[in-house]
Amino acid sequence: MKGFEFIDITTADVAFIAYGKDINELFSNAANAMFEVITDSKKIKPKIIKRIEVKGNDFESLMFNWLNELLFFVDKDNFLFSSFEVKIDMKKLLLKSNCKGEKIDLKKHEIKTAVKAATMHLMKIEKVKDIWKTKVILDI
Repeated sequence: MKGFEFIDITTADVAFIAYGKDINELFSNAANAMFEVITDSKKIKPKIIKRIEVKGNDFESLMFNWLNELLFFVDKDNFLFSSFEVKIDMKKLLLKSNCKGEKIDLKKHEIKTAVKAATMHLMKIEKVKDIWKTKVILDI
């Protein structure tokens, strides 16, 4: 199963559909897709672990908060992530993650697209048969 695919929405935004065999993999693959928009994520070494925790009111707000919290580290700390160990408490709608990555090094990390934010526009998370799926639109 592929982790994500990019889809055409508008020229002002980037959109993707992420997949997962469970909700944790779905959120991890969504983060991977977002960082692939920013740079070639294969060049990000998992040198440093940052522990990230976010809450939501539903799965969509949890995804929104998760992706925007990751972008906060890009903007605040010049940090890129390449690996996400996600654990979601489905009752509390609480996501805890060990995220691995490194500081941006412009000698090896070409910034392809600056992502301003993940949006709630058309976001939907659903389970179809045994596969979790979400559509996310990123404001660039």
